[in-house]
Amino acid sequence: MGDFHHNEQEPERFRRRTLLAGMLVLLAFLILFGRFFYLQIIQHEYYATRAESNRISLVPIMPNRGNIVDRNGVIMARNYSAFTLEITPSKTLGLEETIDGLSEIIEIQLKDRRRFKRLLEESKNFESIPIRTRLTDAEVARFAAQRFRFPGVEVKARLFRQYPEGTLAAHAIGYISRINTKDAEMIEASGHTANYKGTEHIGKVGLEAHYEFELHGTAGHEQVEVDAGGRAVRVLSHTAPIPGNNLTLTLDTKLQAVAEQAFGGRRGSLTAIDPSNGAVLGLVSSPAFDPNLFVDGIRFDDWDELNNSPDKPMLNRAIYSTNPPGSTFKPLMALGALTTGKRAANQAIADPGFFNFGNRRFMDDKVGGHGSVDMHKSIVVSCNTYYYVLANDMGIENIARFMGDLGLGRRTEIDIPGEATGILPSAAWKQQRFKKREQQKWYAGETISVGIGQGYNAYSTLHMAHALANIVNYGQVFRPHLVHTITNPTTGEIRVVEPQPIRQIPLKPEHVEVIKRAMAGVVKEGTGSRAFAGAAYESGGKTGTAQVFGLKGGQKYVAGRVGERLRDHSWYIAFAPVDKPRLVVAVMVENGGFGAQSAAPIVRQVFDYYLTGKLPGGPAPEVDAPEGDGNTELLEEAHDEAH
Repeated sequence: MGDFHHNEQEPERFRRRTLLAGMLVLLAFLILFGRFFYLQIIQHEYYATRAESNRISLVPIMPNRGNIVDRNGVIMARNYSAFTLEITPSKTLGLEETIDGLSEIIEIQLKDRRRFKRLLEESKNFESIPIRTRLTDAEVARFAAQRFRFPGVEVKARLFRQYPEGTLAAHAIGYISRINTKDAEMIEASGHTANYKGTEHIGKVGLEAHYEFELHGTAGHEQVEVDAGGRAVRVLSHTAPIPGNNLTLTLDTKLQAVAEQAFGGRRGSLTAIDPSNGAVLGLVSSPAFDPNLFVDGIRFDDWDELNNSPDKPMLNRAIYSTNPPGSTFKPLMALGALTTGKRAANQAIADPGFFNFGNRRFMDDKVGGHGSVDMHKSIVVSCNTYYYVLANDMGIENIARFMGDLGLGRRTEIDIPGEATGILPSAAWKQQRFKKREQQKWYAGETISVGIGQGYNAYSTLHMAHALANIVNYGQVFRPHLVHTITNPTTGEIRVVEPQPIRQIPLKPEHVEVIKRAMAGVVKEGTGSRAFAGAAYESGGKTGTAQVFGLKGGQKYVAGRVGERLRDHSWYIAFAPVDKPRLVVAVMVENGGFGAQSAAPIVRQVFDYYLTGKLPGGPAPEVDAPEGDGNTELLEEAHDEAH
């Protein structure tokens, strides 16, 4: 009986189990359908976009970098085509084996392997990556004969940067080199990240850096269809890159070459400016370097030699190196005295050969003095006593205010990076400069040393050329600039970099004429006469000598008795022609001695070329220093008092 009842319940239990299983299956199908509906209907656009992006990749195409030429069309920076050996990793049978095999027929150094590995990490599997650049014809031929052995490897033509003039104007032109972390951060901050995809190089210094976004151009791209293995199947579309803009400079490479040759390997700098518009015609920093060394990554030996050289060839002395200007400061002081009403041009002092201040005696550069000295004579004979007295009468604040108006102690905003502000001393400057309270006070004796271009004064040749240009241009201030036009090579559109008048200094023309006539007197009968003897034009100038170290215990400075790097710096500032200046030049020769001795002859060669077309036969010769060019023992008296 029990067995019969059990048999009756069995079909009912089976039906319940079947129903439960059916409901579970139905629920599973409902879940699958819901998920399918969500993915295919609700999320269709999202996943369709992702699928398309996985199927299609964008390969950047680097644009041609713009060329740089001087005012006469001489090429200073350009691109040239060279063969590179490139590997597409996804097409090789084995990457390491491929590179090892290639090294048997073409030299592949350890640095090439390291660079390839770094680029491989930054690239996609289907992009070709260079393993060797600048292949010779013989290397191309050897690879072509065995190309069948290396699937995924091919020779391509790429553009490389070249500086045909080598070291000429290297500090102004600058160079490009590989993008580092700091460069990448700058690109990202400027919002140009997308335009630099695939770009390996960037301008580092000079014009190459300042005009980077003009020169770089706009990157193109290819839409490439790839398979599941990441291998390129076909090119779907192609957007050509837009080449960078070309720069035409204000620089005159012939004048630049004359100036660089005139230095003869000596350390120093030169800045040449057209005062009528601020155009920089020459910018010399000696010694220089070859920018071609940096393009593909500088060798360690080359970098070590440049970086550790005591001559510091990488330093742009023209815009960054600042030094006391010595007596070249005196014409600026004289103009300041006229402008502030502290002196009249015909007002004279009696120079006994010294100036007593407190318990100190500041000696003149001529024993017994120059007698009666007015403003004209003070500049021609470079009378220290006149400027000791004048500085004391003007006071440091009047001096600082006027020199600031001329452009000293501030950046000129020239269109290359790295410019120094220089030091224009004042009571406020000293208070900010020093931390200790006892060092912050300004002493009257310091003002006296400032008046002869010593003390805390420190300016570059760019500063001094800019200030003199502002004077001979009767107070009209232009921003110094190196680029004249920017040309779009695709459309032919030319943008002229118009001269930018910054401000007008309230100078009276009659006061400027006093200074110009006095500086012309320096060349005719004063400290610059020997360097410019027989010149076919009339120029105005001022010599200057700046101390490198102070003498102690009444020692007399004799150049031949001190080390070469302890000798005085040689300065000369000048303009020509006198009646309507076309060129202003400032030169500083490190450890060159008296201004008339080393710096003035360099300016003579530059003026000879620019005004008459005469090309020199070699470096500028040194001339004997005339009386009155300066005396470091006597300047040291003022220097000690200032400190």
